[in-house]
Amino acid sequence: MLAFATLALLVTVALALVRAALGPTVFDRLQAANTVGTCAMLLLAVLGFLFGRPEFLDLALVYGLLNAIGVFAVLKFLRQDDLGEASKDAANLRERA
Repeated sequence: MLAFATLALLVTVALALVRAALGPTVFDRLQAANTVGTCAMLLLAVLGFLFGRPEFLDLALVYGLLNAIGVFAVLKFLRQDDLGEASKDAANLRERA
């Protein structure tokens, strides 16, 4: 059963990579990258269970959090063309201080 789950995850990663290569827009490619990250997280968890290494689950959770943060950062960059630009309100507060 775990071998089937591993095989299904590998097929899903392959399909997501095809979608990333052939996606018509940047957002399709970003969704495919997010899918690959999610499948990698699940694959780490399944392999950790298969080999009896529970610390793989911790690694999978950290990888999932980094994947989500990375996707949010790319989306912010695509929308605003900058990751570190301060808002006007924050700039006004610094000038007053």
